[in-house]
Amino acid sequence: MPDKESLFELKIEKPDEKIFCKIKENWDKVSKPIDGLGDFEELLCRIGAIQGTDKPRTRNRASLIFCADNGIVEEGVSQSGKDITYAVAKALGNGISSACHLGRKAGVRIIPVDIGIDTDEEIKGVRHLKVTKGTRNFLKAPAMTEGEVLLAIEAGMTLVKELKDAGTDIISTGEMGIGNTTTSAACLSALLYCDSGSTTGRGAGLDDAGFERKKKVIAKALSQYDFDTCPDESQRAFEILRTLGGLDIAALVGTFIGGAINHVPVVIDGVISATAACLAEAILPGTGDYMIASHRGREKGTLLALESLGLKPYIAGNMALGEGTGAMMLFPLLDMVADYYETGARFSDYEIDEYERFDK
Repeated sequence: MPDKESLFELKIEKPDEKIFCKIKENWDKVSKPIDGLGDFEELLCRIGAIQGTDKPRTRNRASLIFCADNGIVEEGVSQSGKDITYAVAKALGNGISSACHLGRKAGVRIIPVDIGIDTDEEIKGVRHLKVTKGTRNFLKAPAMTEGEVLLAIEAGMTLVKELKDAGTDIISTGEMGIGNTTTSAACLSALLYCDSGSTTGRGAGLDDAGFERKKKVIAKALSQYDFDTCPDESQRAFEILRTLGGLDIAALVGTFIGGAINHVPVVIDGVISATAACLAEAILPGTGDYMIASHRGREKGTLLALESLGLKPYIAGNMALGEGTGAMMLFPLLDMVADYYETGARFSDYEIDEYERFDK
């Protein structure tokens, strides 16, 4: 397990700007108007720059879905009990969950991970990397110890390295954990210095009374902790994660950091993974260059998180299905774009002149 100081000292290389420009030049040779595919052209440029090749690879892909329980659930912040975390993790292991169904069509390998489910059972089909059986209720005590956070981050980093070594081109992120829209709203509010009302949504479907209770719980918890005494932004973000976060969020932080270290593009899903992405960038600046936003999400805070990272989502959709499903839905679009880049007719095939770019 790495110590906190060595985590902060990791160095992130910038993606290859020359490769980015080379792919953009290649796009301009395809028989179409300049930037005709808009943001999707730049997306392929970014993927190639991350991978260090002007022939971006996207076919071999996996979704890491971290499952964990959250102690804050005992405050009545969710419509469901924590038993649902176990039930959905079991469905993921059996290949029948929403992510499994959509992932099959999108050509994504689904990798569910038990990083902190409140059970002693090793669930069939689920990678067992449990740090502890859920977090503490952050209204009463910090959610995790420093050691627990580091173990979860290490798990995410290790899985990315394993996937990279096995030939994986791109990774999408997902999670399952009742109560994690509460942990993400609290973390995001503290991290971005914003009112918790702007980050707190209804999660899986709270009624008005439950929603008010959720907002009050988050506001009260934020008033109990002072993160501004931390010596710098990296340590401040780590303390926010340790105090208010979840094991799933910590493992996702490790996934984003692992992507940056290993030059693997990592796709953000909804508000929970977007929160983890913000925390990863704050803990280790430069990781954001290796992240891809997938969709806007329905949950409050998603766009706020993406804007803070300077990332634009490619899908609207008003989705809030969870399990990393929104991130996986980007892949069929990416297939179309990558195929056009690789095999689309060039101007030379038509024997006509290329469009001239005037914005160099």
